[in-house]
Amino acid sequence: MSRFVIEGGYPLSGSHATPGNKNAALPMLAATLLADGPVTVRNLPLIRDVRRMLELLTATGAGVSLDEASRAATVDPRSVSRTDLPTDLCSAIRTSILLAGPLVARFGHAVIPPPGGDVIGRRRLDTHFDGLQALGATIGSGVPYVFEAPRGLRGCPYFLLDEASVTATENLLMAASLAEGETEFFNVACEPHVQDLCRMLQAMGADLEGVGTNRIRVRGAKALHGATVDVGPDYIESGSYIAAAAATGGSITIDPASHEDFDVLRRPFARFGVHWQMDGSRLLYPGAGVGGLRVASDLFGAIPKLEDGIWPAIPSDLLSVLIVLATQSEGLILFFEKLFESRLYFVDGLIGMGAQIVHCDPHRVVVRGYSPLHGAHLMSPDIRAGMAMIIAGLCAKGTTVIDNAESIDRGYESIETNLQALGARIRREP
Repeated sequence: MSRFVIEGGYPLSGSHATPGNKNAALPMLAATLLADGPVTVRNLPLIRDVRRMLELLTATGAGVSLDEASRAATVDPRSVSRTDLPTDLCSAIRTSILLAGPLVARFGHAVIPPPGGDVIGRRRLDTHFDGLQALGATIGSGVPYVFEAPRGLRGCPYFLLDEASVTATENLLMAASLAEGETEFFNVACEPHVQDLCRMLQAMGADLEGVGTNRIRVRGAKALHGATVDVGPDYIESGSYIAAAAATGGSITIDPASHEDFDVLRRPFARFGVHWQMDGSRLLYPGAGVGGLRVASDLFGAIPKLEDGIWPAIPSDLLSVLIVLATQSEGLILFFEKLFESRLYFVDGLIGMGAQIVHCDPHRVVVRGYSPLHGAHLMSPDIRAGMAMIIAGLCAKGTTVIDNAESIDRGYESIETNLQALGARIRREP
């Protein structure tokens, strides 16, 4: 175990190179098992969860090599010899469940222990199971989860009625790419990382229509071939760094940044007076300027509300850092976290640092800023809350200590090194 020690009060300034999107890299690595030849995935973020996924692929018998210098992994699934996954690896990563679709589609069998990951509330698997059953898989009632499709999967119309789950969408798209016949999915997730996976499947020979929409048609192939694909830039990571620069009174350049992704994110950041310009692939945030950070009211002066949702709504993964940004902005705002009932509990730590926050219920908090923060000793409960705590520590007067740094490493690469390059006083200690 390690911890971060932060001396706050120093504005961030400089450039940040965006790594590949964690939420795209993990399903893309899982999809390599669908191919009948080697697949190379480039621009990987070198984070803990990516390494765990590579360990899971290795556990199946696939040939796996990682070139850290070029940020590329090559997976050769021709040597896969087992479809039952080890419990210790699955319990360490949420996206281990993403191997169910590829394994049962290609090999007719998968044994998946319950996945781990962040404890941010109940994270249901119902849509994964229901969708795979609709495609013809049988699923045992016990634990670990046993998926069987000895005669292969068959396409069908399928409506994600329960929820437009991102990981369920990814699992079902992978499974349908090798299912016999045509599958038409309705109410699927269309986040940028889902689109990355779709483009990868197309590069491997899958026939998909409707990428980027909530209705995707898949015509199953008899086999998918090897390919070389790239992970897109991580807009959640970039958004976190923009929030850190803005909250500390600094400026930042992000490169690369996707125009499409940040067009969606403009509105929630603009609510606090954070505005940027795009210059080719670069995002330029010059600082808050005259007037500083200020919460913009709704029409006729009503108290504003920010709520998360499926894309193109505000991503749940950014809500935690936006709450910290709100503590450093003049004004009153309500945050409504609709997806995970335990994500907002970290605000107790911010309250202990001097933030003016009313924790209304598991899903809602009211924040009044500007609040001068002071250092505190905190424990990171998950990736995004941990990053929010780091930003709070960067804003605070005095020293902030954040235990369980490894939870943040799961989603942010070399976080202390990157922040130091921007002027932060942060170090890691055992």
